[in-house]
Amino acid sequence: MIRKFGFEKEIYQSLSCLPMAARRKLDQLGLKIGFEQWQQLSRGERLMICHAPITAEDEVDALRMFVNDVMMAKCGTAPKPLPPEKLQGVNPPAAVPPRLVESAQKSGVTLTQEKWAALDDDERYALIKLGVEKESHKLKLALAEFVK
Repeated sequence: MIRKFGFEKEIYQSLSCLPMAARRKLDQLGLKIGFEQWQQLSRGERLMICHAPITAEDEVDALRMFVNDVMMAKCGTAPKPLPPEKLQGVNPPAAVPPRLVESAQKSGVTLTQEKWAALDDDERYALIKLGVEKESHKLKLALAEFVK
């Protein structure tokens, strides 16, 4: 089962882009798939990556093997390993990142530590991806969805 966010609702129909929950899953595997590589996968392969569980170690190994195999078959290369600095973002910090506070402020939202603490890890991960690593136009939508 994939966690679906309202700010990405247009993505789920076609899976033309990598949904945030699937991106987090790939980050947890330590793998990076580029947009062009994602586009080369069939809808079934995209759905498999999105919906495959990775709570147990054998599930992690199975999905990593699947992603490696399908990328070799479709793209001729294995997915790139995730750079070490990106691995740190897989498990969001307990303290709200100062850069995210600044990005949220630009979107008209005051993101306090109390509001950050009320978010779950998937929501925190999404906000970091949208407001720290790069400032995405979807940050405002995600903040509206998550921060009350």
